Amino acid sequence: MGPIILSSGGYPVITSTAYERREGTLFAEGVSTVAIADAVGTPAYVYSAGTVRTRYRRLAKAFHGVPHRIHFAMKANANLSILRLLRGLGAGVDIVSGGELFRAREAGFQGSDVVFSGVGKTRREIEDALDAEVALINVESEAELRCIDEVAAARGAIAPVAFRLNPEVTVSTPHAYIRTGEKGNKFGLSREEIGRLLRVLTYLPNVSLRGIGMHLGSQIQDAEALRTALPVLVDAITAARAAGQPIDHMDVGGGLAVPYESGEPEADVEGYAQLVKEAALALGVQVLLEPGRFLVAEAGVLLTRVVYRKESAGTAFVITDAGMSDLIRPSLYDAHHEIEAVQAVERQVVADVVGPICESGDFFAKRREVADVAQGELLAIRTTGAYGYTMASNYNARPRPVEVLVDGDQFAVIAEREQYEDLVRLERTALTWRSA
Repeated sequence: MGPIILSSGGYPVITSTAYERREGTLFAEGVSTVAIADAVGTPAYVYSAGTVRTRYRRLAKAFHGVPHRIHFAMKANANLSILRLLRGLGAGVDIVSGGELFRAREAGFQGSDVVFSGVGKTRREIEDALDAEVALINVESEAELRCIDEVAAARGAIAPVAFRLNPEVTVSTPHAYIRTGEKGNKFGLSREEIGRLLRVLTYLPNVSLRGIGMHLGSQIQDAEALRTALPVLVDAITAARAAGQPIDHMDVGGGLAVPYESGEPEADVEGYAQLVKEAALALGVQVLLEPGRFLVAEAGVLLTRVVYRKESAGTAFVITDAGMSDLIRPSLYDAHHEIEAVQAVERQVVADVVGPICESGDFFAKRREVADVAQGELLAIRTTGAYGYTMASNYNARPRPVEVLVDGDQFAVIAEREQYEDLVRLERTALTWRSA
């Protein structure tokens, strides 16, 4: 197998064309983002349906010629309208909780469209997965495998499972938290553990091993890591078949990089696909893909309005109505998001772009050259379609923002802005006391 070559000069950087300027104003497809902000307020997540379609079709085209299924990692963006959009394109989903299974079913996915991943599935989640007849349950420990067998036996069912291999490969990612295929990580099974579980399977009549997969992490741009990991996965599948297991799926996970900074490269999808296709065709297996951010990250922007300008000890601050409760990635991962004025501003200033949260970690950019926007003007924080709203919280008792989908020259609210009443809706003032 040849190397995966990443776009670093020979390949053009692919960025969303959904967000373009018309007479100085940022448009989302055919809709002015000023009009959206005026209609729904800020902060507001805005998603481009056209970008999601383009990204999905590019990935599907790259894997043409080999049996495959794209299962969207819905932890990246779980809005029902986004899920329905992807379902209409032919996608399945990769889930990591019972709540995501519920959301997937609400969006119209059948059990056969679902792969259930995650290292800590509860007994109830396993029960729900079997009742829904999901396509695969990804196993990450012997204890989980035995639990699945017990639950399936109680239901008189055979549970379709796959082992998640940890190839123990060091990967180069922007942050240590998004590396999942290294030795000692909580995710997956080592090659030795898989060998042992192949023997354990002979004593577990209510599970059927159908696949083996891996996931190296997110924002992977290291060709060597993938080149090293894939043969480990191939060897694991070959060994499982030699042990009599009917392996028909090879899951290569997700993690394809997208550019967050201007000029930053993304993975060469076509080169990546060619490498995987060669392995899949040699094995005669169906490929499962679990992209998340690749499909939705560039589709999204977070619109926020400047509430104040401030200068302190020589530092300029742009204070916005969005905060880390709306977009935590810069604080949690030290993630970079491009920030631009919605209506063009010629002047630039070196400033910290911060939110209203009572935390020093509440920032979107530090010491960055940005548009010298005035109080009341709008900013767009780019590439926020993945791990934006799904990681949002009510910290500081802040309602979560509105979500909007743009398709051509129309837009629609796909999640209403939370109201103050929603913040206490599940709490009780009249308490029912119990004794142990």
